[in-house]
This record gives sequence, C-alpha cells and structure tokens, in this order.
Amino acid sequence: MLFLPALNDQTLRLLPKAAGAYVLHINVKADIALARHRFAGKVLKKGTYFYCGSARGPGGIAARVKRHCARDKKPHWHIDTLTTGPVGKVMSVLAVPGGNECDLCRRLRERFLLSVPVSGFGSSDCAVCPAHLLAVSGGETMAINILNSIKNTGAG
Repeated sequence: MLFLPALNDQTLRLLPKAAGAYVLHINVKADIALARHRFAGKVLKKGTYFYCGSARGPGGIAARVKRHCARDKKPHWHIDTLTTGPVGKVMSVLAVPGGNECDLCRRLRERFLLSVPVSGFGSSDCAVCPAHLLAVSGGETMAINILNSIKNTGAG
C-alpha cells in the first residue's frame, strides 16, 4: 500500500504498475452541475471527495491515476467530470496493489461515516456499492488523516 499525500510529476512516478485499487482525494473548488446521463440536473457541491477506483489494464494503478490527474483528456468515466477542467483537482492518492475498490469504498463509508453525495456516481459497473464517490466532511486535513489511517492499518 502506498500513500502519496502530494502529487506531482516526481511522486506520480512512484505509483505501482500493478493491478489493484486506489482512492483519489479530490478537491472541488466550486459547485459542479452534472450533465451526463442519469446524473443530469444534479449538483455536486464544492468540497472534498474520495473516489474509489480500480485499475486492471496495462500500466495498472500508475497509468490509471496518471490519466485521472491529466487535465486535458477526453471524458470517459463519471469521475472525469470532476478531474477535467479547472474546478476539480486530484490532491493525493492511496494505491493498493491487488486491492478491491468496493472493499475500500465500504471501509471508508463504514469506518469514517462518509456519505454518498450522488447515488450511483462512479459505480455503474458495480451491483454492490451505492456509489464509488464519497463526500469527506472536514476538508483537506481530514482527507489526508483518513488516507494515512487506512495506510497505517493496512485496511484495504
């Protein structure tokens, strides 16, 4: 398990190229009106969020997280709404080689009482989770503390 509390070109190089799961810590600087498909008309409020994802393809976690951090990309996944453009930014990441995104999401919801801001967001291929996007009340410091706690307890 690897926690990168700050992301830049150098720290992104440390990400594992293995398959697994990850948690993105995202800061959203202004409300975002969702327009894609079933979320049209819903608003994601300014704040701090976690997105739990998985990477099973070529390049593993490293490739997927680097894509999420890129500003100029063609939107593909729900989370691209937050990470494309000037409003949302990936601040840190917890990488869990061999991990499962649903397990991470469930542990974050249950252990830290995190809420689901938009039902189904980021989990269209999941029949178990209410969403893979979680709201973090308490802001940036709380997000860092939560991810450090998960890393230190090996709960992933």
